[in-house]
Amino acid sequence: MSKKVVILSSSPRKGGNSETLCDRFLAGAVEAGHQAEKIVLAEKKINYCTGCYDCRSTGQCVQKDDMAPILDSMEAADVIVLATPVYFYNMCGQLKTMIDRGVARYRKIADKEFYFILTSGNGKKAALEPVLVGLRAVLSCYPGAKQKGVVYGTGTGAIGDVLTTPAMQQAYEMGKAV
Repeated sequence: MSKKVVILSSSPRKGGNSETLCDRFLAGAVEAGHQAEKIVLAEKKINYCTGCYDCRSTGQCVQKDDMAPILDSMEAADVIVLATPVYFYNMCGQLKTMIDRGVARYRKIADKEFYFILTSGNGKKAALEPVLVGLRAVLSCYPGAKQKGVVYGTGTGAIGDVLTTPAMQQAYEMGKAV
């Protein structure tokens, strides 16, 4: 059965390692016959949540930026991929800002399968655990969310470092297996 896959690439670096892994995941998903799109957050205007909570009564954020179409894509998806480079043992600011802005409609991001793509200059998988704790906490807010897989792009600080790692094949295979 064909699924709708949305890949949220949060790297601020065009062509960075996490974005490269997103492209591999996308290629695998498309080859398997799924409808897939990649959204590059760095190319979008996403303001910070102001905490006004007007969205609690309306279900819509009062800010007019690129966030509403991203949430539309997330709501329509069967599968969501959250990809981030790891900075200071945490997800990058672009991903956290996007997650925070989802407060208006997070309950509608229900019954989704989630995959994580993480890259880090640190060569140890254990160094990425704090990021997984944070991402799993986010999933606990989405009704019926299921974590399905993680791609670890460790030891990938400079652009292109990921090209010679097993993560390239893992991302492709994970995309195919959606």
